Amino acid sequence: MKDRANHHSRPQPTRRRFLQGIAAGGVLAAVGDAARGAATQLVRPGALSGNEFDLVVGEAAASLTGRASIATVVNGSLPAPLLRWREGDTVTLRVRNELDAETSIHWHGIVLPYGMDGVPGVSFHGIQPGQTFTYRFDVRQSGTYWYHAHSGFQEQLGLYGPLIIEPREPEPFSYDREHVILLSDWTDRDPLDLYRLLKRQPGYFNYNDRTLGDFVRDSKRDGFKPTWRERGEWGRMRMKPSDLADVGGHGYTYLMNGVAPAGNWTGAVARGERVRLRFINGSSMSIFDVRIPGLPMTVVAADGQYVQPVTVDEFRLSAAETLDVLVEPAAEDAYTVFAQSMDRAGFARGTLAVRDGAQAAVPALDPVVYLSMGDMGHAGHTSAGAAPAVEDHSAHAAAPASEHAGHAASGAPQSHPATESGNRAVDMQAAAPSPRLDDPGVGLRNNGRRVLTYADLKSAFPDPDGRAPERTIELHLTGHMERFVWSFDGVPFSSSEPLELAYGERVRIVLVNDTMMEHPIHLHGMWSDLENEAGEFQVRKHTISMPPGTKRSYRVTADAPGPWAFHCHLLFHMEAGMFRVVRVSNREGEPAHEHGAHSHT
Repeated sequence: MKDRANHHSRPQPTRRRFLQGIAAGGVLAAVGDAARGAATQLVRPGALSGNEFDLVVGEAAASLTGRASIATVVNGSLPAPLLRWREGDTVTLRVRNELDAETSIHWHGIVLPYGMDGVPGVSFHGIQPGQTFTYRFDVRQSGTYWYHAHSGFQEQLGLYGPLIIEPREPEPFSYDREHVILLSDWTDRDPLDLYRLLKRQPGYFNYNDRTLGDFVRDSKRDGFKPTWRERGEWGRMRMKPSDLADVGGHGYTYLMNGVAPAGNWTGAVARGERVRLRFINGSSMSIFDVRIPGLPMTVVAADGQYVQPVTVDEFRLSAAETLDVLVEPAAEDAYTVFAQSMDRAGFARGTLAVRDGAQAAVPALDPVVYLSMGDMGHAGHTSAGAAPAVEDHSAHAAAPASEHAGHAASGAPQSHPATESGNRAVDMQAAAPSPRLDDPGVGLRNNGRRVLTYADLKSAFPDPDGRAPERTIELHLTGHMERFVWSFDGVPFSSSEPLELAYGERVRIVLVNDTMMEHPIHLHGMWSDLENEAGEFQVRKHTISMPPGTKRSYRVTADAPGPWAFHCHLLFHMEAGMFRVVRVSNREGEPAHEHGAHSHT
């Protein structure tokens, strides 16, 4: 989360520092500020293991695109060092702030005491310049996770890194080698300037807007009247079906382990061995479609939790999600790891190679596929995999435990909270949203490849709680595209009240996406147990992605006392208001309290 007063600008480095950055392969770290020492060359991101860590947050001169910029880094590297913990250990992490602004680190998906969660204004006061904050907590899980800043736009500036927790017990699969593949997005712009640009011109990066030529082509294919009617529907909503990403590949350079596509990050493999690839989407605003041409991937874990193995050719990875896959290189010397942006305007790229210098062809970007009315959750307008109807539930109503809020029904219109009515910050509502767990998503349907869906993800264990939910909380994801404002139920964070949960209760949360954007929703401190359409436990996750026009439900056990952040993990959406505090009463039933003030715009 961001406080404008805590945002620090990105000063341009001197010409000498810039040239050193080019020679050093793109990034230089400053030891202190320019008045106290000269820039020194960075080492590549390293790995730290054990149970005690010293992390220093500072700045570095960067030229990831050939242009001079400033990154926010940990221990002088971008991404931050890979941290390896062990399940059952107590870890101590001393984080020193050498910036001129407040900083923080949030351990994404990690179950811990709220005071260690790292969200300024909610769980602690932040780390002030020149100060050191000590995180200390027991590690109670294993798997693939990541960590990132929760202050200002520091995550977009480069403060993020991978986190691997080794299990105490043997894993249900074996492998010979592993690689972490952390995907991210980079901009040479000051992120605050980029945010302000989106507030002024939300469609600035939409290069896929349809033209008169597209209308003529579609009229020949579909007929003039249907095409005219379809264009009219979008016009009345004052929206564009090409609006797949707020920034996308026309505004970002996509990185794989901190390396731009031309740099070609390479991971060594050997023929015949089984390799574990730990994919992490550490981007601020990007959703990636990932494949390795010629190499099937067997998914074995999602968001750090084991799933029943499923073999696919491609998967969509939303911001903040992680996915572990097993691959077995066989015939080729090299395989391209290809992660294209959802708007098909850019990609991150790397190579799995059996010998030094080996490369494989880089695929062409897939064609852009536009959103349909079915994608938007409007009845009577369907697209492949987009069932239009869903069961109706009143906003924030308590439902009996026997009711299944997440499963699809036929024909029932969707109700909406009163706070959406007449709201100038809400530009659309989904009339008939549905879970669509078996839908690979716009741009991935019927592409000739086996594409992973949420319906394919089934935890390798039964419902860890086992209780039926005691009540249901329904929240609508809302926004206004032209104003670039985002919220829950039409209420931005600045005007919202905390969601109150009683310690120990089992709650069903139903999310309805009333917007045309996909939103990855993250609840801190507690697991989100996604339900299938029948209301049965499907898969345990820490981030639930919500495509346009969907209605999905998951169960939460309120076993973590304290105030917790709950938000869209697209950074600019969170900053623009799609954020709430979830407050779990302590064991005595007293409400927990936030730490300090916080603000969103």
